[in-house]
Amino acid sequence: MEITLFQAVLIALWTGLCLAGMLLGIYTNRCLIMATGVGLILGDPVTGLAMGAVGELAFMGYGVSQGGSIPPNHMGPGIVGAIMAITAGVSVETALALSIPFAVGFQFVLTATYTFATTLTGFATKALEKKNFRMFRLAANLTVWVFFIVGCLIGLAAALSASGLEAVINLIPGWLSAGLTVAGKMLPAVGFAMILNVMAKKELIPFVLLGYVLVSYLGLGTMAVAITGTAVALIVFFNENKGVAAAEDEEVVFEDGI
Repeated sequence: MEITLFQAVLIALWTGLCLAGMLLGIYTNRCLIMATGVGLILGDPVTGLAMGAVGELAFMGYGVSQGGSIPPNHMGPGIVGAIMAITAGVSVETALALSIPFAVGFQFVLTATYTFATTLTGFATKALEKKNFRMFRLAANLTVWVFFIVGCLIGLAAALSASGLEAVINLIPGWLSAGLTVAGKMLPAVGFAMILNVMAKKELIPFVLLGYVLVSYLGLGTMAVAITGTAVALIVFFNENKGVAAAEDEEVVFEDGI
């Protein structure tokens, strides 16, 4: 599939908006949002949505910053991975595995962008000291525009290099492509296991086992498991409230001396 110049420009603008939205706290820089947008632009929203979902599962664990570590950037699977999955016709698992090096490289670019953006603070401070509020607003909001421009450049480069990426993918031998597919299928499991290793307390182990039984033994789908999990969460929530209400009633009765 060839990406037209108009589609490349749309992908560039979409990437810039998603990256700039990160600074506004609206979570547009997530894999699911970016990949779905790319899918809509390229006329294949189903593949884009699937790529975004797989990327979110994988980044659930190793896409979270812990301490001073810097995780790979979501633009890897969200933009490049979606483009590869749609234009090159590879599976989303293979596209996920191939997009990880791009995700690491993009994070270096963003780190450099953050470093450059810190210099804008001095301009804003000087403008505020001089009571030049117009220049202060410009300097204070310039970071958003810088990230928008960087996102546009990354999206445009990814879109224009789609044919080159497809040619490189076609050169990959079958055995290596199969290995990348297996690795791509393992990445969501590894990401989920990493976040579960942090969140799974001993009180939550029964719920983990319940979900495993529902999927592995009963063969329930995602929607059925989600509804079951919601029902269990509501039961636990209402029972905890009853326990608190009962404790308050006992305290009132004890204070009245009856």
